[in-house]
Amino acid sequence: MHITSLPGRFGIGDLGGAAFEFADMLAHARQAFWQVLPVNPSAAMDHSPYSGLSAFAGDPLMISPERLYRQGYLKKDPARGLPNLPADRVDFTRVIPLKHHILDAAFEGFDMDSDDRYHQFCTDHGDWLEDFALFVAIRDERGTGDWSKWPRRLRDRQPEALAKFHSEHRRAIEKEKFLQYQFYKQWDFLKQYCNEHGIRLIGDLPLYVAHDSADVWVHPRLFKLTRNKKPMYISGMPPDTYSDTGQRWGHPVYDWSALRRSRYKWWLDRIGHNLALFDVLRIDHFRGLVAFYRIPALHKTAAKGKWVRAPSIDFFNTLFRRFLACPLIIEDLGRITPAVRRIIEKWDLTGMRILQFGAPFNDETNIHAPGNYVKNCVAYTGTHDNNTIKGWFDDELSDEQRDGIRAYLARKFRKYSGKSLWDHPEELSWAMINLVMKSRADMAIVPVQDILGLGGEARMNVPASVGETNWSWRLAPGQLTEEHIKRLADMARRTRRTPKRT
Repeated sequence: MHITSLPGRFGIGDLGGAAFEFADMLAHARQAFWQVLPVNPSAAMDHSPYSGLSAFAGDPLMISPERLYRQGYLKKDPARGLPNLPADRVDFTRVIPLKHHILDAAFEGFDMDSDDRYHQFCTDHGDWLEDFALFVAIRDERGTGDWSKWPRRLRDRQPEALAKFHSEHRRAIEKEKFLQYQFYKQWDFLKQYCNEHGIRLIGDLPLYVAHDSADVWVHPRLFKLTRNKKPMYISGMPPDTYSDTGQRWGHPVYDWSALRRSRYKWWLDRIGHNLALFDVLRIDHFRGLVAFYRIPALHKTAAKGKWVRAPSIDFFNTLFRRFLACPLIIEDLGRITPAVRRIIEKWDLTGMRILQFGAPFNDETNIHAPGNYVKNCVAYTGTHDNNTIKGWFDDELSDEQRDGIRAYLARKFRKYSGKSLWDHPEELSWAMINLVMKSRADMAIVPVQDILGLGGEARMNVPASVGETNWSWRLAPGQLTEEHIKRLADMARRTRRTPKRT
């Protein structure tokens, strides 16, 4: 479950009390991991966390106003006089101005001269923080995220122009640094609490960052850009059975020759930064680190893109020399070529298995069928890009497919619960959860929507779509009950997944 999906009074989940309550629930449910989506601020119109405004910054929308109030940054209780906001969805158009108003007020109550920890934070994160704060301040002042349209001296980062802007907008720049200070202070507190209670955090590293990001502005030579700093090529996927024209994701693609000459410093810094934030790190769209699909930016579809190889062996040799302990999960979904498979096998990387992709579950050739899981993998009932189990079963399968799945699950589930799946169709989600937890996979991850047995209305994202409901689902207060927690704990015990507590 993502941080923004937590319940709370401010219209969006944050790093406040509900996050700690959820960690307590996980501990009581005998769970060992909590996986979240990327925590970087989004540059996308649909608020996708996979189009980051920065590869290093945290999302200020996740800062808890209640914690700011308790620490004295706010003079008035921010919960007083709140508008009536949805409890089950994030209404970004209303939440963003509300949270910015609160965060602005908190900054006004901040005495930076007397906070030595703030100055230490700025020093510790100086390799990205100053540039990020400057980027956001210019972006806000210019009123556009397309930095290639900024005045040329700012676009090209001429030192005199940057110094002049800094001197004229010092307060706005300091505010962005303050917000990052608060995000990381709250994040570190939550991570420490989780670890003390036996919960490890799994983070998510998108392959790309948005063109509208501090990283591309600061490091344009690491990306395939034109002389005017616009993308020459963009990311995406070729046509397939799901799309006749392919997918245009729109991120600028990397210049791997430039990255190699730099010994991959930006990538290594990024991974090191995220390994400090999380206990385990999932790399999204892993195959793009071996070969990536690039589309000429002027093309309106992805049909005429091209696959380009990345220096994957040199990259991973460099990565694992730098990080001897590098706990990774890789998204090895879709068409995995022999070249990608060789990289996975060479470093014994931990891949993913998606139960929904394994139906009808008795196919001995399908790696996603639970009987075919290897030990070194993470088994999911579904991910943020899948429908919920109930939504998938009810809306995406034929009657014949549904009957086949019920027949496969019936005996296994009766053995576990004593219930007939035919007589208790509401038990389908638990039957599927039981399937991944009983599998050989070293780790099993279940979206909280599946624990609750929710339908397609609770889906987090529909890939290749831009909709108001994407990324907006939230857990309503009291929706995750003690009964859910007890049942999850019992299933962990029965499937021998109960973690050892120190």
